[in-house]
Amino acid sequence: TIPAGGYSADDDDGAMTRYNNQIPNNHFRKEWQLRVRTWFNQPMRKKRRRLARQAKAARLAPRPAAGALRPVVHCPTAKYNMKTRLGRGFTLAELKEAGVLTKMAPTIGIAVDHRRRNKSVEAFQENVQRLKEYKSKLVLFPRRPGKPKSGDS
Repeated sequence: TIPAGGYSADDDDGAMTRYNNQIPNNHFRKEWQLRVRTWFNQPMRKKRRRLARQAKAARLAPRPAAGALRPVVHCPTAKYNMKTRLGRGFTLAELKEAGVLTKMAPTIGIAVDHRRRNKSVEAFQENVQRLKEYKSKLVLFPRRPGKPKSGDS
């Protein structure tokens, strides 16, 4: 029979501490200094990252350090659609309007996304203008020094 308290000496498997027993004296404060995470290296890490970015920009010059030129697109969903961000690549229609060949675009640092569609005329014109501005500043060196093609500097 089980007493009114619900505890029987027979089912004492020692799984949990019951009643007014001593709490186990765990030593959790041993060598806590070894387990503390400090951020004293944060300012130097910031400086190191900044210098690495500058070195990369100098190494890639005159190419853009940020990578390929990307279009400005509107974010999806009603919550974020007033915000703009950089998209994956320009549409084929935007490239055609700006006078950039589709196959040539990736070779001169322009990202292309053949799946993207143009939904608004304003965004289309803005990206075309972005491409034209990029093309005006672009300097192409001839592949063979003696035989420059049209458009090469």
